[in-house]
Amino acid sequence: MTTFVDRVELHVAAGNGGHGCASVHREKFKPLGGPDGGNGGRGGDVTLVVDQSVTTLLEYHHNPHRKATNGAPGAGDNRSGKDGQDLVLPVPDGTVVLDKQGNVLADLVGEGTTFVAGQGGRGGLGNAALSSARRKAPGFALLGEPGESRDIVMELKTVADVALVGYPSAGKSSLISVLSAAKPKIADYPFTTLVPNLGVVTAGSTVYTIADVPGLIPGASQGKGLGLEFLRHVERCSVLVHVLDTATLESDRDPVSDLDVIEAELTQYGGLDDRPRIVVLNKIDIPDGQDLADMIRPDLEARGYQVFEVSAVARTGLKELSFALAGIIAQARAAKPKEEATRIVIRPKAVDDAGFTVTLEDDGIYRVRGEKPERWVRQTDFNNDEAVGYLADRLNRLGVEDELMKAGARAGDGVAIGAEDNAVVFDWEPTMMAGAEMLGRRGEDHRLEAPRPAATRRREREAERDEAQREFDDFKPF
Repeated sequence: MTTFVDRVELHVAAGNGGHGCASVHREKFKPLGGPDGGNGGRGGDVTLVVDQSVTTLLEYHHNPHRKATNGAPGAGDNRSGKDGQDLVLPVPDGTVVLDKQGNVLADLVGEGTTFVAGQGGRGGLGNAALSSARRKAPGFALLGEPGESRDIVMELKTVADVALVGYPSAGKSSLISVLSAAKPKIADYPFTTLVPNLGVVTAGSTVYTIADVPGLIPGASQGKGLGLEFLRHVERCSVLVHVLDTATLESDRDPVSDLDVIEAELTQYGGLDDRPRIVVLNKIDIPDGQDLADMIRPDLEARGYQVFEVSAVARTGLKELSFALAGIIAQARAAKPKEEATRIVIRPKAVDDAGFTVTLEDDGIYRVRGEKPERWVRQTDFNNDEAVGYLADRLNRLGVEDELMKAGARAGDGVAIGAEDNAVVFDWEPTMMAGAEMLGRRGEDHRLEAPRPAATRRREREAERDEAQREFDDFKPF
C-alpha cells in the first residue's frame, strides 16, 4: 500500500455566493413599507496552508476532490445570508502548486504560508441594497457569483539542508540513521529506500536537516529506476553529499565511476551546478573498503572534492563529517539574502483602461470581455425583465454601447458577453440605451411616494378636465 505521495492532481471548487433576496416590508396599516431584501452570503475559499506536521500528499491522493461550502441566500427584513465556511487544506513544507500546463502558481515554503487555490463567489445584493431615489422598489435581486473551480497539481520538494545521493545500497540510509534519529528501512538489497527520509542533525550550535534520496542509477534523469521520481527532492538543498560504496561486490563498478555517473545524472536534471559537493567514502570498516578508499582519495581530492572516510556500522568519521556539513550550511545561510518585510504593491490601472474590450470575431460575433461585464452577467436573473433592464443600464453606463458602435456593430449583429464556453449571446439593437433608460425606471412605485395635499390633487384634476375640454372644442370633424 502506498504510504508516501509527493505528486497529486487536486480538483478544488470554492463555494458559490448566495443569491440576494427581493422582498417588500409589510406590516399592519403599512402594506408597502419599502424593499427589505437582504444580501447573499459569500462563498467559502479553498486555501492551502503549510503545516509542519504533514509530510506527504497521501490524503489528497485518496481524496482529490475538495469543495468549500456555499453562501446562504439573503432573506426579508434585511437579513443577510451566512458566509460559506472556508476550506483549509494542510500541505507539507516545500509544496509547489502548478496549473495543468505546468506553470508555477505558488511555492509554499515555511510554516503558515498560504495560497488561495479557489476564490469563493460574491454574494448577490438584495433589493434593499439596490434601491435608490430613482429606483425606489426594485422587484429583483442579484444572483450570487459561482465559486472558482480549477484543477491544480501539487508537487512536494523536500526542504532539507543536505541531500545524500548515490547508487542503491551505497549506505545512505545507514548513514542518516547514525547521524540523526531517523529510522529508515535498511536491508542488503537494492532500492530498499522507496521514499525520501528526513533526519535532524545537531553539530555544535548548528542544527540542520539531512535527506536520504532513493538510489540513483544511469538514466535516472530520463526516468529509469526511482531517480526521476525523487530528484526533485534535492532541488532545495544547500549541499550535496556523494555517498560512495568502497566495498561494492559488482565487478563493473568502482567509486570513481559511480561518482561520474551520478554527476552526469544531476547535470542532466539541471539546476544543481551551484551546490557545493562533499564525497563520503563509506564502508571503510571492511578491509578491502579501506584499501580502496586510500587508493582513490588522492584522485578525488585532485578534482577539488572534500573527502571523508566513514563507516556507518563502526560509527567512525561521523563527527568530522557532521561538523564539516554544519560549517558549509552556516556559510550558505549567512550568504542567503535576508527576507524583506512584506510590501504591498499597488498597480493602478491606466487612465485609458475602460475595464472591458470589444472584438469582432471570425464568425461575425462581437465579443465583450471584461471583469465587470462578465460579473454582472453572472449576477443577472434573465427570467426577470426588470433585472435584465438593470443589466442593460449598467452596461450602457460602463460604455459598452459606445464601444460597440465604434467597432462597427449594426442593428441585429450578434453580441456575446463572456468566454466562448459560458457566454450570453443576444442580437444588438442600437436603441438599447433608450430601452435601458426605460427599464431602469422600473421599480418606481407611486404608492411609496409621500402623499400630496388634497388641494393640490384637486387642482390637478381640474387642470386635466380643462385640457380635455379644450381638445374637444378644438376638434373639427372632416
